[in-house]
Amino acid sequence: MWSYVIKRLLHMVPLLLGVSLLTFLLMALSPGNFFTALQQNPQVSPETVARLKAQFHLDQPWYVQYVFWFKNVLSGNFGYSMAYHIPATTLIVQRLWNTFLLSFAAMVVAWAVAVPLGVWAAVKKDSWVDHACSFIAFVGLSIPDVLLSLLALWFAAATGWFPVGGAQSPLYDFMPPAQQFWDRVHHLLLPALVLAASSLAGIMRQMRSNLLDTLRAEYVTAARARGLGEGWVVYKHALRNAINPLLTIFGYSLANLLSGAFIVENIMAWPGLGRLTMEAFFAKDSYLVVDSVVMATALLVAGNFIADLLLAWSDPRIRLK
Repeated sequence: MWSYVIKRLLHMVPLLLGVSLLTFLLMALSPGNFFTALQQNPQVSPETVARLKAQFHLDQPWYVQYVFWFKNVLSGNFGYSMAYHIPATTLIVQRLWNTFLLSFAAMVVAWAVAVPLGVWAAVKKDSWVDHACSFIAFVGLSIPDVLLSLLALWFAAATGWFPVGGAQSPLYDFMPPAQQFWDRVHHLLLPALVLAASSLAGIMRQMRSNLLDTLRAEYVTAARARGLGEGWVVYKHALRNAINPLLTIFGYSLANLLSGAFIVENIMAWPGLGRLTMEAFFAKDSYLVVDSVVMATALLVAGNFIADLLLAWSDPRIRLK
């Protein structure tokens, strides 16, 4: 198992290096840089612009910039944000926590709702409950995150039940701790529900399918023949085996939530890593763009890595292979 883990970790290194190198190349191919707009300001001398470019190595070719960036990363320094005027590490840590919080909340909502609904739909197969759950899954899988986010924004603006954008209120720092907690939950609830919608539908359908297959197994028929109650057969015998395959999609659902969070953050103005990446891109803050993209890639790789570990833990054939 340890050799499997080490191999998977070693595979991450060339992937992150390739992503960072490709991001630097794409930023170099895009027209202009952060100081392009500053050059058009008559109050700023060309010498000042040239000095600032030299300070951030923007007067060098892109591969030279990459070498300077990579050396700083090896020493734990992710550079300085030219747009926000603070170290990139501080900015990324703040936004990374918001992205993780949004993804984690969406994951809790998706699994807490999808698993019971999937079990209920399987137990009540072909009933109105099953049809209602199938309709919910169809809607969740059919509506794109972009459209669902826009509908959620319209609902929040029309009803006033939820705040529109942001992670906290303007007077957050002046609130008592309990009110601060509920303020963050209030801002988090609607984006988390939107992000959880598609994952909820997929997990619910998977849970229903797994449980239906398990209920047809011979050992379940034997348990019923021994006179055990239907509830005991379903929740004591069938459910345990039906839920095991979901372990393999747990990590992948986390990775999907992290990637989906980028869309939800930008539309619903949630101050996470995805929104930071877009803001840095439009500001031509090249080093912050690369830092954000690499960190987002690391999160996706971590989600897939968790999925691989769960799969290897549940299936010994994966470890042996």
